[in-house]
Amino acid sequence: MADVEERFASLLGRAAMKVWGDMPRDIQEALFETAMRGHETERDAFARMLHDRHPRTLHPAKPN
Repeated sequence: MADVEERFASLLGRAAMKVWGDMPRDIQEALFETAMRGHETERDAFARMLHDRHPRTLHPAKPN
């Protein structure tokens, strides 16, 4: 059963990554925060990968 769950989790993760740029920002943030729970050391690398694949997801520059 664990193998089936892992397979579906992988399929769902790949699907989410493909449509990431089309998702509303609040959904992106909820998924990202949920995925990163317990994986703080990978947070920046994962965010960079998503931003590289989907430039629309880049946060605007902070005003000076």
